[in-house]
Amino acid sequence: MPKRLGYVVLVLLVVGLPLVLRRTPSTGAAHHGDPVLVIVTPHNEAIRYEFGRAFSAWHQTNFGKAVRVDWRVLGGTTEISRYLQAQYTAAMQAWWRSQKKTWPAGMTDRLFDTALDAPAADRALAEVRQAFLKTDAAAAFTCGIDVFFGGGSFDHGDAARKGLTVSLEPILKTVGDLVVLPEQVSGEVWRTPNFAGNALSVFGIAYNLDRLRDLGTPPPAQWSDLTSPKFFGQLGLADPTKSGSAAKAFEMIIQQQCRLAARAASYTDTEIVFFERMIAGAKAAPGVIPQGVPQAYQRAIEDGWRRGLALIQLLGANARYFTDMSSRVPLDVGQGDATAGICIDFYARFQAAQDRKPGAPPRMAFVTPVGGTSVSCDPASLLRGAEHRKLAERFIAFTVSPAGQRLWIARPGTPGGPEQYALWRLPIRRDFYPSDEPAQQQRFAAERPLMAFDLGEPANNAYALATNFTYEARWTGKHFGVHRDLIKAMCLDSGRELRAAWKAIIEHGGPATQTEAMRLLTQLPDQPEKFTWTSALDIAKRFDRLDYLRAWTDCYRRNYRAAEAAAQQRR
Repeated sequence: MPKRLGYVVLVLLVVGLPLVLRRTPSTGAAHHGDPVLVIVTPHNEAIRYEFGRAFSAWHQTNFGKAVRVDWRVLGGTTEISRYLQAQYTAAMQAWWRSQKKTWPAGMTDRLFDTALDAPAADRALAEVRQAFLKTDAAAAFTCGIDVFFGGGSFDHGDAARKGLTVSLEPILKTVGDLVVLPEQVSGEVWRTPNFAGNALSVFGIAYNLDRLRDLGTPPPAQWSDLTSPKFFGQLGLADPTKSGSAAKAFEMIIQQQCRLAARAASYTDTEIVFFERMIAGAKAAPGVIPQGVPQAYQRAIEDGWRRGLALIQLLGANARYFTDMSSRVPLDVGQGDATAGICIDFYARFQAAQDRKPGAPPRMAFVTPVGGTSVSCDPASLLRGAEHRKLAERFIAFTVSPAGQRLWIARPGTPGGPEQYALWRLPIRRDFYPSDEPAQQQRFAAERPLMAFDLGEPANNAYALATNFTYEARWTGKHFGVHRDLIKAMCLDSGRELRAAWKAIIEHGGPATQTEAMRLLTQLPDQPEKFTWTSALDIAKRFDRLDYLRAWTDCYRRNYRAAEAAAQQRR
């Protein structure tokens, strides 16, 4: 755990307060005196407006009162997570001391440490942690927010593991037939006891058609197309330490390379499934392969993992910038400030519609790399100690009801649809897509005429898209957090040196002829220890995060300078 979290908590409380006070206006038909629901979200203004307005109207129809939704906008999911942890730590400490109990030394740094859930954990620290996990009453402590709405499944799963959220099972029982809300599809988790997915996303490439013509390059179709030297200084990318969607997109790139490496080693998809089940059943330590699974199979997965990281590194080398806000990428692509960029599907759809003039050809397009992305979910979670619990439960139920799902896909002005903004998103309910099941198909047929884009088309059918990609959690799931840090060190903190090395490689024959420079460029860090698929899993337990980030950045800067020198020496 970080050594200075106590200081971070204090800083976040001081710095975060103005952010909390920066609230967006309440929407809908509610007025002063109506009940209030507090929601924290990374969602954009259009989503906040439509869901706030529609939930208020829905609640008035079903429960007799409109609701004022108080949206808290703190930034991306990383900022949300840090703020929630700071708030809970301060509230828990005050509650604990109010009972005349001593707050143990080191507890501020470890309230969310799951290691304290083990039987052998320090007794004094574990007592506080367990009291936190067993208490769900605003009268004891609260973070002052009721619902966490939006962001990816990783961030909501992480919030659940740390204890920030509580079970939704009583809420989901009121929804009805949960067949329309699958728990898992193609390896991606869409619903757990602590979160409910309500919208689906795929990742892909937004590109500006005019800029591509200027560069004389065809539209990209796969992630690897963006590593072409023609895209040097042309890509818009988002910082994965600030954007959960960016981190997820980069994980998709690594996942695909793992599968391609396994296939290149002559393992079929059927064999991959069989081997992964054997490994999961053995419950061995990470990297330990049970009898019956070829060691060469694990080597192929690790080779694909390294190739995925190297591919991301070249994307970083071609980057025009790394932004804190992933929504900026399609905006810049649409305006021509970037030729292409990686983004989530609905950002691209929304921006393409905004930029297209009536009667004019499109300026921007979006492609989902075939076999290059899973279909992941944006969930909602109920926060521990919610002060407006009943309203929070109803809001989450609303998001997965047909009325809530319709907001994601319907055209503005259609019955039950958005009022002002098309949200251009994929709903999660199975009955909003074509189906062989009569009741589900009947729902789809009723919703289809209202849709802003047709979910019956294979390119838009989330359930069909999911069959093209199977997510294997073992390959990258536990690496998700450390990948964010590695990409920061590899592409952002040493970005100047990376781009200089890549420029030298391009100008002196290109990557095909610069084998030594490319070897130096793509070396993984060897400090504070050799970075491998296995060591990456628990490096945070052995080293302070700031220490290994500093060491990685130093390694990459040194490697990039050596790569630049090697490229310049070869004429």
